[in-house]
This record gives sequence, structure tokens and C-alpha cells, in this order.
Amino acid sequence: MAEDRKPGIPKQALVLGALVVVLLVLVIIFFTGGGEERVERVADTGAPPVPEAPEPEPALRAVTLFFVADGDDLLHKEVREIAAGPSEADEAERALAELIRGSEEGFVSPLPPGTRVRQVFIGGDGLATVDFSREIADSLSYGSTSELAAVYAVVNTLAFNFKPVKKVLLLVEGAERETLGGHVDLSRAFFPDLSLVAR
Repeated sequence: MAEDRKPGIPKQALVLGALVVVLLVLVIIFFTGGGEERVERVADTGAPPVPEAPEPEPALRAVTLFFVADGDDLLHKEVREIAAGPSEADEAERALAELIRGSEEGFVSPLPPGTRVRQVFIGGDGLATVDFSREIADSLSYGSTSELAAVYAVVNTLAFNFKPVKKVLLLVEGAERETLGGHVDLSRAFFPDLSLVAR
């Protein structure tokens, strides 16, 4: 009868082998599948995020604008702040846009509302070319005094505030125009005239 027993793997060896296999599977899962999750959790529990710094306030520059008054034929100074940069031509456009927008001190804008500054170009020779929309000529009936005031409000504003500007040529819709209202010849460039400014 003893000869009929076949040799086999002991039961304890089978249980031990099964435990080793389970342990290996757990180790593999820990280092592959669970590792990333653990790293994410560690990252989530780190220091709070640094708040973004607020954007710096835009730089401003003061410009002097020239308006007319009801009681006289002179131009009157008014200081206004505009955004600075990136170029003097950009600043010149903003200054003229403020001139069109009107006075904050009770003066009158010599330029009609609705007028737009299409472009300002400042050349190396000191000539500033200003291109206005058609409203500068079509939206207002100019007398000789009001037309002169409109021209020199623009010329003096540019020459007074922007050093490179020595003289100013006015265009309407990209083209030369004889006059704004039949009185002042626009075919030439204008030099500033501070004798028209109230003392």
C-alpha cells in the first residue's frame, strides 16, 4: 500500500507560493498604479498658489490743450492727462482726441463733435501730418475766426506738447483740402502761433 502514494507538493508550499504571488501583485500595483495618484495628492497639499500680481497702472502724461472761450477770440490752455506711449504719434492722437472731446473747465472745443483723428504722423523733419475724418469740415459752418481757432488749436496743441513737432499739415480723409470752411488755406503746413493764446 505504501508504494501506491505518489510524491506531491506539500500543502504548506502551495499556500506559501500563493502568498508570494499575491505580495508581488500588491507591490507592482503600489509602484505602478498607485504611485502617480500619491504624487498628485502630495502636490495638491502643497503651499497655496501665489496670487497673480495686479497689472501696473498705465503711465500717464500731462498735455496742454487749447480751447476757445465765448468772450474772446483767443485760445485758452487746459491741462489734461493722457495715457503715455508707446510713441509720440500715439500720444499726439490721444491729445487731439481729448481736444475734440471738449473742455472740462467751461471752454469750447473748436473742433466739431464726431470728428475723429484718423492718424498722426511725425516726420524726422519736424512736420506732423494730421489726418482727420470728414466731420471736421462737414459738421460745422466756420466763420473766419472760428476756422482760424480750429486750425491753431490743433497746431499749438501738437507743437506745445511734442518737441519734435515744428509745423503741422492738416488732411481730411487722407487728402489735402483747400480750406475747412472757405477762409484758411490748408495747402501749407502751419507753424505754431502762441500770440493767439490768452495770457
